Amino acid sequence: MLDVKRVAAGSVALGGGQPLVLISGPCVIESEAHATMLAESLAAIAQRCGIPFIFKASYDKANRTSLKSFRGPGLTAGLKTLAAIKKRVGVPILTDVHEADQVAAVAEVADVLQIPAFLSRQTDLIVAAAKTGRVINLKKGQFLAPNDMKHAIEKVTASGNSQVFVTERGYSFGYNNLVVDMRAFPMLRKLGWPVVYDATHSLQLPGGGDGVTAGQAEYIEPLAAAAVAAGIDGLFVEVHENPPAAKSDAQNALALDRVEPLLRRLMQLNSVR
Repeated sequence: MLDVKRVAAGSVALGGGQPLVLISGPCVIESEAHATMLAESLAAIAQRCGIPFIFKASYDKANRTSLKSFRGPGLTAGLKTLAAIKKRVGVPILTDVHEADQVAAVAEVADVLQIPAFLSRQTDLIVAAAKTGRVINLKKGQFLAPNDMKHAIEKVTASGNSQVFVTERGYSFGYNNLVVDMRAFPMLRKLGWPVVYDATHSLQLPGGGDGVTAGQAEYIEPLAAAAVAAGIDGLFVEVHENPPAAKSDAQNALALDRVEPLLRRLMQLNSVR
């Protein structure tokens, strides 16, 4: 399997022959207590399974389908929660940035700054994030071919930052649908940087719920297994203890009680690929 460069987010290394990494958490911070509970639960599961773990949660979901949708606590309160989790649980933090003027504040807390898929061509945002020196997660736009991501990567590296990885999250396929092309994983890794698979967002049915994004969570596990077999460096899954009650992406979140069985299966696959 083609090797890729190694990047380091706090204590967790990704790529470069390192073990498979888990990036997981709720889609959005619903409350500090809820986010902390999930961070502690996922950290314990990851430790039992022997998989490095990065906690993910959004302080603001600026790209929700409807104006009525829950967006999160906002920048100030959200970063306070993420900082508290980082200190209490002792894991690296990943969160997304939507505006260049928020990047500096987020970089003081987060180890990984995520560029959302819809913003994967936004040069000013990518450059501002790259210049913080933090690890950059470029989510591949639903409208981009794998090879197109070389230009987004170059925006990061040309800004003096060699800590970058790419996340595949599906490609638009007709109205309200995404597909995951398994060829994308070796194509993306050929660019030379670690590749992560977002197994929950790639099962969205964007806008398919009349004002909300629908989803097909029942396919998380088989697609995650296929992606590991195809050679990914990390798995990204959004998790909730009660997915139907989640305030964002309820229909494509993985139930908390399904995480450990899935990880144990994936680690077995990863050991023989």
